[in-house]
Amino acid sequence: MKFVIPGGTGQVGTMLERALRADGHEVVILTRTPARPGQIAWDGRTYGPWAEQLDGADAVINLAGRTVSCRYTPENLRQMMDSRVDSTRVIGEAIAAAARPPRVWLQMSTATVYAHRFDAPNDEATGLIGGTEPGIPDYWEYSVRIARNWETAQQDAATPATRKVALRTAMVLSPDRGGVFDVLSRLTRLGLGGPVGGGRQYVSWIHEHDFVRAVRFLTDREDLAGPVNLAAPHPLPQAQLARALRRAHRTPLGLPATRWMAELGALALRTDTELLLKSRRVVPGRLLAAGFSFDYPDFPYAAHELTARRRHRVTAPGSVR
Repeated sequence: MKFVIPGGTGQVGTMLERALRADGHEVVILTRTPARPGQIAWDGRTYGPWAEQLDGADAVINLAGRTVSCRYTPENLRQMMDSRVDSTRVIGEAIAAAARPPRVWLQMSTATVYAHRFDAPNDEATGLIGGTEPGIPDYWEYSVRIARNWETAQQDAATPATRKVALRTAMVLSPDRGGVFDVLSRLTRLGLGGPVGGGRQYVSWIHEHDFVRAVRFLTDREDLAGPVNLAAPHPLPQAQLARALRRAHRTPLGLPATRWMAELGALALRTDTELLLKSRRVVPGRLLAAGFSFDYPDFPYAAHELTARRRHRVTAPGSVR
C-alpha cells in the first residue's frame, strides 16, 4: 500500500513511518524541509505539486500542525490553530481533485477536545466536549476550539469517495529521544517525578506499539469513520502514573510539585501547564467495541517495557531507537 503522511517528520510520524516501511509499504512524507528520498516539499497551506502524491495513494495520515510543546502565548495558539486547520483544508482540496482519491483519510486530532473532569471517563458516544467547565483558564477553552475546528475542517471537506477518521489521540509514548516519555523519564531519574498539583488529574496515554496497530486497524476497517479515541483503556491519575514511572526506573524519590512549581517548571521547559494539569480521562470506546485488543492496556506494564528500551537506546548508540 501507499501511505502519504503530511507532517510526518515529528515523533509520531517517525515511529509510524518506521513501522509502515517495516511492513513493506511505500511511505511518502510531506514536509516543509525535505531532506532525503521519500520526502516531498509542501507548505501546509497551499495546493501544489505535492498533491500528485495523493492521487492513487491508498491512505493519507495527516499529522501536520505546530507542536503543542511550547508556551501558550496568543501567537503560538494562533499558529497551532492555523497550521492544523489550513493543512487539513488543503489536504481535503487535494483529495477532492484526485482522479483516484485515497480510500481512507486518517486525520490527527487530540484527546484535549474532551472536558477537564474527574467523575467519569470520556468515550466517543457519551464524553463531554470541553471548553465550558467552570474554573478553567480561558486558554484551555481555546485549545478545545482548536481541536473542534481541526475536526470540522476534515468533516467539511468534499471527499465522498474517501472514508474519514479523526484520531482523538492521547499522549503517545515511545522511548525515542525528545518524546514525552523521554522527558518524563529524565525528570523521574532526577527525583522530580512526583505528584503535580495534587496528582488527581487523569492522564490518558497510548503505547507507540498500540498506536501503530490502531492506525493499521482503522485503515482496514471500512465500517469505522468519524471520531475515534486513540488511548489505552485505563487512564490513571497523574500521581499513580508518576509512581509507576518511579518503580520502572527504580527511583524511590519523587518530589511533589504545587501548581506554582509546575508553572516554573513549565516555563523552564518552554511548555505549558495545561499539558500537566488538565484531567484527560479518555477511553477508547469505539476501538474496543470494534474488537481491537490492546497489547499495553495498563500503564505499569507499558512503563517497564518502554523504560527497558529507553535504557538500551541510551547505552547502545547504534541502536535503531
